[in-house]
Amino acid sequence: MFRDIVRIRVQSGDGGRGAVSFRREKFVPFGGPDGGDGGNGGSVWIICDDGQNHLGDFRDNELFKAEHGTPGTGNKCYGRNGDDSEIRVPPGTLVFDAESDEEIADLDEPGQRVRLAAGGNGGRGNARFATSKRQAPRYSQPGLPGVSHSLRLELKLIAAIGLVGRPNAGKTTLLRTLTSSKGKVAPYPFTTISPNLGVLDLGDHDRAVVADVPGLIEGAHRGEGLGLTFLRHIERTQALVVMIDAATLEGEPIDHYREVCHELEAYEPELLERPRILVANKIDLEPSAERLAALRAVAAEEGIDYAEVSAADDRGLDVVVDWVRGQSADGAGVS
Repeated sequence: MFRDIVRIRVQSGDGGRGAVSFRREKFVPFGGPDGGDGGNGGSVWIICDDGQNHLGDFRDNELFKAEHGTPGTGNKCYGRNGDDSEIRVPPGTLVFDAESDEEIADLDEPGQRVRLAAGGNGGRGNARFATSKRQAPRYSQPGLPGVSHSLRLELKLIAAIGLVGRPNAGKTTLLRTLTSSKGKVAPYPFTTISPNLGVLDLGDHDRAVVADVPGLIEGAHRGEGLGLTFLRHIERTQALVVMIDAATLEGEPIDHYREVCHELEAYEPELLERPRILVANKIDLEPSAERLAALRAVAAEEGIDYAEVSAADDRGLDVVVDWVRGQSADGAGVS
C-alpha cells in the first residue's frame, strides 16, 4: 500500500458581532432596542468525491478558509452566515490531526461529509437582552471566533498499473526511473519480495500509481516462488506492463513472454483481457534482431501495444509513459 501525503490548514469563519441599535420611528415615542444578531461563521467540510483520484491539487493550496459571518444591524436584521469551505478528496483518504496524530476521519464512501472546523456562532444583538427591568440595553455580544487546525491527509493508493515479468526483467529499474520509488535493484533473482509502488506524474495534475511486484516464474499460479504474493496484488490493477528481458541468457524472450501470460491466465483468465503493453527491455545490451522481431510479431498477433526500451539509460521510455497516459484518457490505470 502506498500513501500519498499532504499537509493543509483549515480555518473556520468568525461569527459576526451583534448590533446595538434602537428604534427611531415617527409617531413611536418609546422605540426599544432592535439590534439584530450577527451571522454564524462558515465551517470547513471535507467531502469524499469519487470524481477525485489524487491529492496533487492540495500542494498548491495549503489553506482552506471559510467566510466570516457579517454583523447584525438595526431593525432586528440578522447578519448573513458565512459561506462554508468544502474540500473534496478521493475515496480512501484519511484525515489526521498533524500535531496529535489523532485520526479524525476515514473517508471511504462517496458523498461522506465530515466537518473539520466549526464556524463561530454569531453574537446576539441588544434586542435579545431587553427585559421588563432592563428596557434599553446598550450592549451586545461579539461573535465567537472560528477555529484553526493543522491536518495531514493521507490517500491510500492501490496501484492501477502493474509491472509484470520474470525475475530480473528490469521492472524495479523501470519503476525507479519513471517515479520516485526506492525499490531495491540487484543482479540476482527475487530482489523484490514485496510490491514497490511509485507515482508517475503525467502532467496536468494526472498521475498513475504503478506497482513493481515480485518476479513471476513457472508455477506461480500454484504458489511457487512468490507467485501468490504477486498474483493477489496484480488482481487489483487495471492495466499491465509486461516486461521482458530481450537480452536474457536463459532461453528465449518470446518463451518468457508466453510463460508470463500462461501464469496470468492460469490464475485468472480475465487478467489477459485488461489493457497491456509488451515491453522489450535491456536493448542497451543489443539483443538480436531476431529476438526483437519475434516479440514485435507476437504483440501484433495479440493486438497489444509494444515498446523497446532500456530502463537503465532511459531509452524509449516515452512510449511507455504515453501508453500509461492513454490509459488515463480511457479511464483506466490512474489513481
